[in-house]
Amino acid sequence: MATMTTTSPIRNPIGAKALRVPSIQKLVLYALLGIMALVTLFPFYWEFVLSTHSTGDISSGTPSLFFGAEMLNNYQTLMEYVPYFWRSMINSFIIAAPTTLVTVFFSALGGYAFARYQFKAKEKLFWIMLATMMIPGQLGLIPWYIQMSWMGWTNTFWPFIIPAIGSAFGVFWMRQYISSAIPAELFDAARIDGASEFGMFWRIALPIAAPAAGALAITTFIGGWNSFLGPLVIMQSPDMYTYAVALANLRGVHGTDTAALLIGSSIATIPMLIVTIFGSRKIVDGLAAGALTGQ
Repeated sequence: MATMTTTSPIRNPIGAKALRVPSIQKLVLYALLGIMALVTLFPFYWEFVLSTHSTGDISSGTPSLFFGAEMLNNYQTLMEYVPYFWRSMINSFIIAAPTTLVTVFFSALGGYAFARYQFKAKEKLFWIMLATMMIPGQLGLIPWYIQMSWMGWTNTFWPFIIPAIGSAFGVFWMRQYISSAIPAELFDAARIDGASEFGMFWRIALPIAAPAAGALAITTFIGGWNSFLGPLVIMQSPDMYTYAVALANLRGVHGTDTAALLIGSSIATIPMLIVTIFGSRKIVDGLAAGALTGQ
């Protein structure tokens, strides 16, 4: 009569240890990432906390790490000193939003042309365009102001929207992405199917290059929102100031009222935090895809 034998499970302590190692590594990695995230977010938290304390507490260095009860008073002080603050927030948006749309569209169009077409002096024009990126913006501030004055565009939004058509970095960014991420055979097939030149750009190149366009849009919007030097030079009336110029004016006239300055900075920071939180994935996708396709 046959007897049934039971076998005990084979234990593999080495394999078990090997399986536990990645978990420990991930735990350490997540802990480091969490610490880095806290270090990055703490200045924003500290700004919001200080904006709820009085100027006396801030100057004395005694405010706690928790929110205070002076936020409403600080806001009233801000409105008293800078009654056009909310108008300046709208002005910042008026500059940032159209500038972003114009930059993304024409940068994608220019990058597409440099990536897909062959024309005379193409490389020379591309390198000349890149050379303009090495010129500091402050160096062209006076000629830019003279030109805008000659055109009658001072104290308007046009000096920030129209020049955005020729963004050297935007063209370079989109050209690198389109030339490496989209195969030429795709355009050849579309041309055989009867697609127009602009149709290939609009229906093929732009949708595929959406990660790069999204990253460019977010960075451009943030730059336009935080613009200070240009509006400081061009804008002449307080109702045309951007929020950065308005807060600088507050700091210049009432430099001791730090609490009012912080509450204004905190309010202006909120839109950027929202854009960064919801758009960070686009930035990461654009950078990662550009790095992978560039290999």
